[in-house]
Amino acid sequence: MGDLANAPQRAADLAATGLDGLFTFEGNSDVFFPLVHAAALDVDIYTNVAIAFPRSPMHLAYQAWDLHRASGGRFALGLGTQIKPHIERRYSSTWGKPVARMVELIEVLHAIWDNWIDGTKLDHHGEFYRVDL
Repeated sequence: MGDLANAPQRAADLAATGLDGLFTFEGNSDVFFPLVHAAALDVDIYTNVAIAFPRSPMHLAYQAWDLHRASGGRFALGLGTQIKPHIERRYSSTWGKPVARMVELIEVLHAIWDNWIDGTKLDHHGEFYRVDL
């Protein structure tokens, strides 16, 4: 969809062509913000790849939850790991055990959403994440 300044018009133009969905990717702008403009359109929206590790599980949960509600349930969250140099030197975050970390992150996201949906106690204490409040 391009950058944020052009996102409303670009989303409308693309939706008008009959596409079923629109996506963003982590490039020269935030992956979530342009999707806010597309949420009101009658198309599926998703992050092709949102770089997961520099973001907290709660921030990811909020962003996905809000886009899910704004789009009427037509949002899908796509996550990716990126590579060590980008995680450490571009995002100033930590790297290590990417597969195990991604598995745990997805478990934490589900635990957060379960808490919001049905009140399941939020009590995750893992190797990479602690979410219990």
